[in-house]
Formats: sequence, C-alpha cells, structure tokens
Amino acid sequence: MILRILFNFLLIFSLLASAKSTCNTTAEQALLFKAFASVNNFRSSWFRNPQQNCSNVPPITEINLSSRNLSGTISWRFLGNLPHLQTIDLSNNSLAGSVPPWFWYMPSLVEVNLSMNKLGGTIGMPASEMDATSSAIQKLNLSCNRFTNLANLPKFSDRIRILDLSRNDLKSLPFWFTNLTNLEHLSISSCNISSNPKPISTLKSLKYLDVSNNHMTGNFPKDFPPLDGVKFLNISFNNFTLAADKLQKLDKSAFIHAGKIVGPNSSSSRNSELHVKPHSISATPPHGLPNKQKAFIQKIKEKDHKSRTKILVLTISLASTCLLLSIIAFGYCIYKKRKLAKKNKWAISKPIQMQFKFEKSGPFSFETESGTSWVADIKEPSSAPVIMFEKPLLNLTFKDLIAATSHFGKESLLSEGRCGPVYRAVLPGELHVAIKVLEHARELTLDGSVAMFEELSRLKHPNLLPISGYCIAGNQKLVLYEFMANGDLHRWLHELPTGEPNVEDWSSDTWEIQNVSQITSPEKLVWHTRHRIAVGIARGLAYLHHAQSKPIVHGHLVPSNILLSDNFEPRIADFGLSENRGSGSTGEDVYNFGLILIELLTGQSGSTEMVNSVRRLVREGRGDNALDQRLKLGSDSVSEMVECLRIGYLCTAETPGKRPGMQQVLGLLKDIHPPLPS
Repeated sequence: MILRILFNFLLIFSLLASAKSTCNTTAEQALLFKAFASVNNFRSSWFRNPQQNCSNVPPITEINLSSRNLSGTISWRFLGNLPHLQTIDLSNNSLAGSVPPWFWYMPSLVEVNLSMNKLGGTIGMPASEMDATSSAIQKLNLSCNRFTNLANLPKFSDRIRILDLSRNDLKSLPFWFTNLTNLEHLSISSCNISSNPKPISTLKSLKYLDVSNNHMTGNFPKDFPPLDGVKFLNISFNNFTLAADKLQKLDKSAFIHAGKIVGPNSSSSRNSELHVKPHSISATPPHGLPNKQKAFIQKIKEKDHKSRTKILVLTISLASTCLLLSIIAFGYCIYKKRKLAKKNKWAISKPIQMQFKFEKSGPFSFETESGTSWVADIKEPSSAPVIMFEKPLLNLTFKDLIAATSHFGKESLLSEGRCGPVYRAVLPGELHVAIKVLEHARELTLDGSVAMFEELSRLKHPNLLPISGYCIAGNQKLVLYEFMANGDLHRWLHELPTGEPNVEDWSSDTWEIQNVSQITSPEKLVWHTRHRIAVGIARGLAYLHHAQSKPIVHGHLVPSNILLSDNFEPRIADFGLSENRGSGSTGEDVYNFGLILIELLTGQSGSTEMVNSVRRLVREGRGDNALDQRLKLGSDSVSEMVECLRIGYLCTAETPGKRPGMQQVLGLLKDIHPPLPS
C-alpha cells in the first residue's frame, strides 16, 4: 500500500515537472498574442523561447516589430494589461485603426514609435475625460500616419522631450502646446496646419524645430520660440511675415518660400530665389562683434574734438556718396526691368531649377516601401523632358521630378498600386501633382506612349481625373495628375478611423461608445454625399462609354481609383492606360460600378460573398438589412437607399447582357432625390 502511494506521488510530481518544463508561454505573452490576433503577418514565435519555462521568462518591457510588413488592427486593450511595457516600436508597417486615449497614459510607457503606418483619428482625449493621471512618455513618433486631430495632452508637459507628428492631417495647433516646457525636438511638417505658431512660442528648451510645408501664418521670429538654443530650424513653404533683419543670421535654406519678407534689406533677400535643400543650421548670433564695436568707439572718444569732426565729416561724405550711387543704380535697374518687361510682355520665364547634386550618371534606381525598385535607364536626368498639357511652355525635366520628390524617396510615396508607385510633389510654379510610374507600360514604344498620352489629354469631363503631363525616362513612363487632397474612395470609406471608430470590442471603454458622434466624419453620415458620389462616378463612366466614337473601357474600376476633390466630387483615375487598352468590356465596367454602389450603401468592402449576400436580401425584399448602420436617417431615406441597392443589383447581374448601360444607370440614379443636408 505504501509503495502504491509513493508511486502515485512520484507520477504526479513528474507530470507537474514535465508541464512546467514545457511551458513557454507566459500570461503576458498570451496577452500580447491576443493584441496581435487580427494583425496579418504577425508570428508568435518572435516572442517565444522554447528553452525557457514560465518561471524564468522576464516580463515584457519592449515590443519592437518595426518593418515586419504588418497590416490590420491591433486590440490595444490587451497591451494595456502589460504593466512593465516601456518601449513599443511598430514603425514602417501598414497598421490601421485608431489608438484608444488611455494608451498614452500607461504608467510604464516611456518611448512610442508608430510612424509610417495607416493609423488615424484623434490623438489624446477630450478635456471632459481628463483626470490626474499623467503620461510618462518621453519620446513619441507618430509621423507619416493619418491622424486628423489633437485632443488634450497637457499631462505630457513635464516628461516629453521628442515629439514628431509630421505628415499627418492635424490642421491646427492646440493651445496646450504651451505646456510642453521640456520639449527639445518638435516636427509638425506637412500637417496641413493653417494656424499661428504662437502655441509653441513659449517652448524655450527646443533644439530642433521643423514646421515646414504647411499653411501657417504669423510673424517670424516674433511668434516663435527663442532661437538661441535652436540647432535645426526649418520654416519653409508657409505664409509667414518674415523680418528681413532677423534672417541675415540664419541659413537661407531654413526659410525657402516661407512667406513675405518685410523690413530693411528685404530686397536683398529675395525668397523666390531660394531653392536649396534644407539642412541643419545654427541660429546662435555671433558674440564677438559687440566687443570690437566698443573698443572702436573707445578709441574715437580718446581723440580730440578736431579728429572726431574730421572722421565724422569723412564718414558722412562716404555715406552720402554710397547712397547717391545706390539711388542711381536702383533707378537704372528699374528702367531696365520695365524696358525688358515691355519687350517680353508675353514671354513665360523658365522655372528656377532646384539644386540637386548627382554623384554619377545614370541609370537611376529608386526603391519603394515594399522593397521593390524601378529604374530609369538614362544617363542624364535633364535629357528627359516633362510635357505639361495645361502649361506647355513650362520647361521641366526628369531632374525636376527627382528633386521635387526627394529622389523619389519614401517620404514622398503616396501608395503602391497595381500600375506602379505614386508620389506626391510640388513643382516650380506651385503645381501640386501626383506622379505615377506606369510599370506595366515599360514595353510600350516611344511613339505609342506619346500617342496614348496625347489621346488621354483630350478626354475632358468634371468626373474624370485628366493627366496634367507626362515624362518618358528611358523605358519608364511617368504620368502626372492633379493632386487630390481627400484621397481615394476606399480610404475615405474604410481606412480612415473616422469611417468606423469601433474597429474592435470596446465594451470596457465607455468613452469610445459615448463619443462616437465627436469623432465620426459628418460627410460619411450624410446619405446625400454618398448619392452624389455615386452619380458623379456614373457620369464619368457614361462619358467614357458613350461620348466617344468608340467606347473607352476602364478595365479596373475600383474604389481606390476614385479620387475625391475638396468638395467630395468624385474623379475617375487610371482610365485608358496601356494595360487596359483593347481588353475588357463595358459590361465589366458596369459590374464594377455596381460593386462600388453596393459598397457605398453597405459600408463593406466589395467581395463575392458580400455581393451575393446583398443580392439575396434585395431579392427577398429585405434590402434595408444590408444598409450601412452609420446612415441613420428617416424612413424616406431608407427607401431611397434600398432603391439604389436595386440599381446595384441590376449592374451586378451574372449575365452581361442583362446589365443596363451606364446612360440608363445614370438616369435611374438621378431619379432618386435624397434631401440636402441641413
């Protein structure tokens, strides 16, 4: 009996020991895996160590998943239960969704880098939700995302030293910036900010300040922090009023196209001539000059009155002579300028070339975010001209495109579509364009490319995005479009957090539920706006199908090819490109339009399963069950939206012959009259 009991005890002990030795997932690791459960390409093996057991695995203090090709949304609430987390780096991925407000106030969190993702929404929390909790974050990098608002973050005031919010859509500077008294590094470039910089004027600890490429107003340096300690300054591409006498101590590259220069010597600091690449500057004024002046004055005082008088007379004479010569020279310049203006009244001057240094001759290779690259096989970039249709006398070359996109750098990359990468650029003459590299058109001949671009330039319609110009650099064909600030329809409907704030279970976070109306874009909630977008797309597609001698098939009509103007007027892009020429049919375009129409009404990405489900509901007379829940309107509006769903049902018929033409579709959509938003 004793032996049996001893045997059972040893068996149980060995089983427990075995379980302990094979345990390689701790409670914190389990929380981490849940946080990334909806993230594509995440691997739990990155955080597992089969050689460790549960008793000797240290707590999670750092999450470094930079450049891992991650996409999807994070369940942040699980990260909130990691009490020792100090550093998180998720930069250079494609993560989407919003960041909950409590995340910034995790007591152990010191350094956060979420740059180069697709995150958006509001940074911070409303003032009504603030409490005594302060943030421990010292370094925060949220650059190259889609954040649209800065809520209250005053509890950062005594901790944060580095703050990078560049390349977002923040629009204004909040008042609480004045509380960031220990901030040393601040970058808010390319944030579409149009306000005054006064909220940052009290930041005396700054050593790095970049506010470039915005629409900011105000006076420089009056509305700026003290420049004595600033080692890097860039205020370029804004609308400031600049004091000319203060600019003389700074590197000119710090204020390229920064605004209007006023005051003494402003004519000698012509801002329009500054086209060099910004770099680190020293804003510290020289200190040796005042002492020399004092010594010189002292020597003069030691001379007798007669000597001082002679020097004074000589000085006045020289000054008068210089003034007279300056007046004569100025008058002569004005005369020559007016004479030249009369002679060249109708001439268009060449744009000033940006200084860009090339280490060697071509070919030139450019790498994208995905790791792929494209090559322009030319020896000299200035040998490939840019042909502009609206401004044919504007003299630009491939070299200007390289300079305007920072060597086609990743910071200028907007997207990577099926046709090729798309870059954002501001060309001489304040031309804001999107540059698309047509990778599928490499085999197209020079004459064939020119003929294609010339043909496309003749297609004019308010709901088409026409090409502004093109450049043929070796076998690479680049096409230039007008830049559309509101992006594409897919991003507007799905990727912006304001489109769908509750991307995960927020049952424990009442703020997200109670304040949805504060962070939801009003345009997305208006049925009238979506109907107008649908009618605009139908107009543009009907023009391509029916207004030409023979139909022009788009071939790839998807929401990402629908660009939105400032007033949300849709414009169809990528029509008539070589990849689609001679392929596809108008029936396929009608089907794809039906998918877009259903997507507008349901708020769900187009898929075979989704379309089949909606078609079944329409057949059963239950189309209202498929409508986007964000469109909470009256019964009349519901009936109008269901009628639109029926039009989408017709367009997505399985047999092409049963699908209506786009002129008929346009007429059906125009017969529906949603009420104007109040």
